[in-house]
This record gives sequence, C-alpha cells and structure tokens, in this order.
Amino acid sequence: MKNIVLICLSLLTVAGAFAQNDALTSQQRKDITAVIDQYAKAREEKDTMLLKKILTEDIDQLVSTGEWRLGINAAVEGMLRSSASKPGTRTLTVNNIRLLNATICIVDCKYTIQNDDGSFRNMWSTFILVLSGKKWKISAIRNMLPVK
Repeated sequence: MKNIVLICLSLLTVAGAFAQNDALTSQQRKDITAVIDQYAKAREEKDTMLLKKILTEDIDQLVSTGEWRLGINAAVEGMLRSSASKPGTRTLTVNNIRLLNATICIVDCKYTIQNDDGSFRNMWSTFILVLSGKKWKISAIRNMLPVK
C-alpha cells in the first residue's frame, strides 16, 4: 500500500511539473489583438503586402462557403476575391484568447460584415496564431456562419 501511495504521489509531482501554466500577459493580448486588427484592415484595404506579412506561408483557411484555401497564395487570392464579390465593412471583435503554449494561441472573434445595403452578416471566426520570431502570425482561420 505504501508503494502505491508513493507511486501516485510521484505521478502527481511529474504531472504538475509539465502542467500548462501559460497565462496570457497584457502585452501578449495587445500584440495578438493587433494582428487581428491588421488582418481586418488588410482585408478592408485589399492590402496584399500586409496580409503576406501577418500570415504564415502554410496558412489554411476554411470559409463559411466551405471553400478551403491552402497556402498563403490561395488564401490571399481567396480573400481578395471574397472582398470584391461581397463588399462591405468587416469588423472583427476579439472575444477570447487562449494560449496553448508560449508560441501558439487560439483567438475567437465575432465577425460582422455590414453590407452596402445596410444589412449585417454575423459570423464567428477562429484564428490560430503562432509566434514566429518575435511576431505573432496567423496560421489558420475558420469562419462559421451560425444557423439561426
């Protein structure tokens, strides 16, 4: 019995040593939110240079129509095509940021497009960001159109 208790205590100690304890700092929140803001700005202004600066080369994006864009060129081309075919003001509001570790995070956003006719398209977007050097970059995007 004593051996079982010692084994359990040892396992708990080892598990505690590897437990995730990545609390989001205010600077990380600011930097991550800035990338989401840059993404919205780049989409609004059709700024391919900014998009290529904040996206990873291997980005993948699944949009609400079901189109899957793999790689930076497909993603940027698809974003420009989408912005041209569905004009309007795009607003991304960060709701939650969750660090998976010090270099990967999940960002959940409310994604609203105000159409030219004044109507709104309300969606959700989830971004996966990775720390590349000292800068956060978008590695994946999932857009969801809620069913009413």
